[in-house]
Amino acid sequence: MKLSSKGRYAVMALADIARFQPENPIPLRDISLRQGISLVYLEQLFLKLKKNKIVLSVRGKNGGYILNRSAKDIKISEVFLAVEEKVKTIGCEKHSRKGCNGKSSKCITHNLWDELENYINDFFERKTLKDLIN
Repeated sequence: MKLSSKGRYAVMALADIARFQPENPIPLRDISLRQGISLVYLEQLFLKLKKNKIVLSVRGKNGGYILNRSAKDIKISEVFLAVEEKVKTIGCEKHSRKGCNGKSSKCITHNLWDELENYINDFFERKTLKDLIN
């Protein structure tokens, strides 16, 4: 299964905001210290999260980031999509004529991994940030 740190760290950072200060802006520095995520990496992720309207930035002395919507309305799958993360359990493109093993047919376990991928993505579609902080 393939899931890079982008999705995991984005979800961790957003859960941090939802848990500690849902109404007040939180500086990325605070999230970085609490969650052990590089500040530079968080800045890159939050540019994408802001662009996709998951967070809002607040400038100034007490600035930082806040959630754009309630934690119960932000799906984990939406966060993954915002940071360009995909859960992949198969090595080929699902709808390609070329198979997983580079041949013209799909590998013998293709349907198993495809079903698992669908199950995982459905799971993340049902989970919200609120689920993580309860």
